[in-house]
Amino acid sequence: MTAMVGPTQGPEPHQEPGRDDDPQGREPGHGFGSDATELRRLHPVTPFLKGWKFVAVLVAIVGQQSFRGTTLRVLVAELAGVLVFGLVLGACSWWFTKYRIEGEDLRVDSGILFRRSRRVRIDRLQAVDIVRPVVARLLGVAELRLEVAGGAQTEAPLAYLSEHHAQRLRAELLARAAGLAADTPEAPERQLVAVPPSTLLASTIISAPFLVAALGFVVVAVTTSFVQQIAGVALLVPWALGGVGVVWRQFVSEYGFSVSESPDGLRIRKGLLDTWAQTVPPGRVQAVEIEQQLLWRPKGWVKLTVNVAGYAGRNTEGPTSSTLLPVAPWPVARALLQRVLPDVDVDRVPRVSAPRRARWLRPIGWRFLRYGSDEKVFVSEVGWLTRRIAVVPHAKMQSVRITQGPLQRALRLATVHVDTPVGPVDAVALHRSSDEARHIAEAQAELARHARKLAGPERWMRPPDSP
Repeated sequence: MTAMVGPTQGPEPHQEPGRDDDPQGREPGHGFGSDATELRRLHPVTPFLKGWKFVAVLVAIVGQQSFRGTTLRVLVAELAGVLVFGLVLGACSWWFTKYRIEGEDLRVDSGILFRRSRRVRIDRLQAVDIVRPVVARLLGVAELRLEVAGGAQTEAPLAYLSEHHAQRLRAELLARAAGLAADTPEAPERQLVAVPPSTLLASTIISAPFLVAALGFVVVAVTTSFVQQIAGVALLVPWALGGVGVVWRQFVSEYGFSVSESPDGLRIRKGLLDTWAQTVPPGRVQAVEIEQQLLWRPKGWVKLTVNVAGYAGRNTEGPTSSTLLPVAPWPVARALLQRVLPDVDVDRVPRVSAPRRARWLRPIGWRFLRYGSDEKVFVSEVGWLTRRIAVVPHAKMQSVRITQGPLQRALRLATVHVDTPVGPVDAVALHRSSDEARHIAEAQAELARHARKLAGPERWMRPPDSP
């Protein structure tokens, strides 16, 4: 089972104490922004890590052409030329990519022919991730990804830095974002939740995607039993690989999943091959979804997914950044949810069911369409096979709107959408009566205005009256 864990150690050490693992030559303990005149470069192995895919493609193209009668000497010369070209191109890109902290911004310069200078506002940081692909882990380097509000993609990713260097830079950025001094040590942490591999594997096997793949395999197996053996195997193999792939991807990406709490936010670690260390500062979670699949109910398992402004509108590489907890019993998930949304108890928010005439649009699931609201959050509920409960703090609501299709209009129904930054969490009050929908929209708009007036400062460690 998934357990709540007491105080544990601080951040993961990635090198011996006192070791200077900074190829740029800065002495340990100095803030990265302390020298405003120095632009820093990425790790020297960056050209090799970034250029190998490009070189592999060119080698494949050259190899394909060369097997059409080209001699071995010419083939070796062509491959050597491609390799040199790729390394030179990667080295030039590395040489012209520099960064430094300037005041309230992180500045990143890049480009060979066309120069580009990007500035990331530190006080707008929504999350800071350290990603370690398996090859990068072998070389002791990592990628630092910065997510800012309103960004459609990662802002100015720094790939690659030494692991120690990436952790130091992340600590400084989070300290500055919190309104603290740049040389503030990395905040200690306390582990809240750890997901055992056995629970993760079991939840994946009884999840809907795997069951669909397994059902398809059975159907294809029965169907192909009446055809030739070779044809049957050709049809069964893709289904079998699909089912195994579902389990493998989920297990590998979420392996070792843990959530820790620190003054600079929630720290999430996960991954078996490619590891992901994510830090979400306080108050950056815009919405939360509680998901419970049909076969999870006997165990009481749920999944927590969040909307974070920096991840809006894009698909992140590697394990999804929107997963707050892949699987856990509801009491454990509820305790974590209360860390993300203090003073909020979802179970105590009163719900109102959809009117009976909604059954014409949802013959089976209309009884599970509910919404509720209190002084803190808006809650919507939908689904009978897979239950989904969306929770949106009033202060995070960006807009509220009413939609009404032709069938809804005929039944005097409407749907209320409570909008947050784009993400997997969708808060909607489905198929309400038209009058009720207008009342919900007006009430939510007023609650949101009031909540934003009471919202805390962007720099959470700085008193509200500080400049």
